Amino acid sequence: MFKFVLIAGLALPAAFTTRAEQIDPTRIVDAATGDWDGDGRADLALLVAPEEGANDDQIGIYLYLRDSAHEVLRLSLAAPNKIWGSTNADGVFGQEPSLKAVGKSSIAVHSQNSAIGRDRWDQTLTVAYRNKQFVVAGYTYNHYDTLDPNAAGSCDYNALTGKLQKDGKDVKAEPRVLPIAEWNDDTGQTICGQ
Repeated sequence: MFKFVLIAGLALPAAFTTRAEQIDPTRIVDAATGDWDGDGRADLALLVAPEEGANDDQIGIYLYLRDSAHEVLRLSLAAPNKIWGSTNADGVFGQEPSLKAVGKSSIAVHSQNSAIGRDRWDQTLTVAYRNKQFVVAGYTYNHYDTLDPNAAGSCDYNALTGKLQKDGKDVKAEPRVLPIAEWNDDTGQTICGQ
């Protein structure tokens, strides 16, 4: 019986390890540091390109928090395939994603298409750590048509307060708790009525 428990105990951590994605350092697209959880210590956010052969325009967001007992970073959230963008060094300029720390504890994730086709757009997804989870705190989306000057618009949604501005006008909306793990671009488009 003791052998079985020992073998099961040794095999269990290996099973969890194989589920966690190994991040190749060459796939890191952008990084930012900030105090996401408000504990006074620096945390880390990464944008990571997908593995070769995967859907190559969907970038993952990986968020790390400083361990409370040790001065090391621990993976808090892995959200692959969250942001559209080009990470190819030979790719088209104007489609690169980026992220930066904003405010005291938020992360702005920017994606865009300002280069290809007539439909141009940019969006910023603001991520914040609330109630021990990473949530979408805000979503900003702007678009225009290079051939039709009347086919343009903007949307700015504060998910925490429910404040929504569409094309510069206040629109009634409800606050929503949207975990980043459940987010996709269609969610933002639905909120903005696109």
